[in-house]
Amino acid sequence: MGQFPSMSELNPSVSGSGSTRKPESFEKNLESLDRIVGQLEDAELPLEKALELYEEGMRLTALCQQQLESAEGRVEVLRKRAGGKLVAERFQEEPESGGK
Repeated sequence: MGQFPSMSELNPSVSGSGSTRKPESFEKNLESLDRIVGQLEDAELPLEKALELYEEGMRLTALCQQQLESAEGRVEVLRKRAGGKLVAERFQEEPESGGK
């Protein structure tokens, strides 16, 4: 039964100890999510393990989304002002149109 890694092996930030470790990077979380997807594609995966992997994948998806939103808020755009001076301004996402 040792053919499928545990949740803590897939993503070291998942541990039953409840320790307050530094969160994993976006890249590590995305890598773990990719491994989970690969395992879920295995037809031999027991249902209970598939459900555990699915739940962990959903948690990682939400975490990656949160990390992306946080990074987006920190992006600065350099604009050239009158006189040729470069000024850093916070990135403002354009509002989405109604689509009609």
